[in-house]
Amino acid sequence: MRRIALITLLVDDYDEAIRFYTGALGFRLAEDAPRPDGSRWVVVEPGGGTGTALLLARARTAPQRARVGDQTGGRVGFFLHTGDFARDHARMRAAGMTFLEEPRQEPYGTVAVFEDLYGNRWDLLQPAPDAG
Repeated sequence: MRRIALITLLVDDYDEAIRFYTGALGFRLAEDAPRPDGSRWVVVEPGGGTGTALLLARARTAPQRARVGDQTGGRVGFFLHTGDFARDHARMRAAGMTFLEEPRQEPYGTVAVFEDLYGNRWDLLQPAPDAG
């Protein structure tokens, strides 16, 4: 079996990012270990430990800092699937999440675009029952 295990997400500050992803998004902190170069290995995941997780990497260079919040050129770059859209949408709004649109029905499911702490765009998506 092969799968994508981690995706690096550039952040300004480890602790700020951990608070956001574990608080507002309800992710689980899977790892937070110091590295010899002074950085940290910080992994957060939506839950269950069976899917793709995010490696939160503090931007260290000017080109990296310029990409924080714009890693995909303004496109939706991350897709958070849920089995209960209404529950997660309500919880995220209550936590202060910025949604860029009202939820909408598409042939592939219920979806709404939101921005994370840094402005990266995400889809909160409950796939339609018959969507592959």
